[in-house]
Amino acid sequence: MGSNSSKPKAAKITAHDKAILDLKVQRDRLRQYNKKLENVVTKETENAKKHLAKGEKQRALLALRRKKFQEGLLEKTNLQMTNLDELTFSIEQAMVEKQVFEGLAAGNQVLKELQKEMSLSDVEKLMDETADAIAYQNEIDELLSTRLSEAEVEDIERELDALVEAEMAAKLPAVPTPSTRELEAPEEEEPGEEAVVPVAQKKKVKSKPALNEPMLA
Repeated sequence: MGSNSSKPKAAKITAHDKAILDLKVQRDRLRQYNKKLENVVTKETENAKKHLAKGEKQRALLALRRKKFQEGLLEKTNLQMTNLDELTFSIEQAMVEKQVFEGLAAGNQVLKELQKEMSLSDVEKLMDETADAIAYQNEIDELLSTRLSEAEVEDIERELDALVEAEMAAKLPAVPTPSTRELEAPEEEEPGEEAVVPVAQKKKVKSKPALNEPMLA
């Protein structure tokens, strides 16, 4: 009993499906008949050639007449097959269009039901409430946010200036400092140049009298 309930249900065959199936069966029969007529036409053509080879002109003419009759049947059969194909295609196309129409109708009905559940006034009310809630939350965030005093703002600005100066100083090239020996060693005077004596020292130096000069009374 359990195994019978688990089997999938067979798809229901509708009248349209049966009509299409009948048309396809009839088309297949016409194809078989068409193949048979083609074989007869080929055979009658060969018979006509054989009779002509034997000099039997009347029999060759009779074979060609039978061939002509079979060709007429073959042409009618091809026309019937074409009509069956067109009819089958039209029915299948109409069934597809019907399914599309039914799908659109069902979707439209569902859409109408959903629209009834949410009217325009309800949507506008919801949007207004959402906007009010967002504005209220923004006010709360602004009240809870940290506010700095003027003194704190000045301290931050001074700290920023110090950081900027330190960064600029780090970018400047290093100035070489003279060593101790270079500071202690006197500078050598170049030949031909006189040492520059400060003006103050010149005033303090007195000229000594020459030994040969007489002493003034």
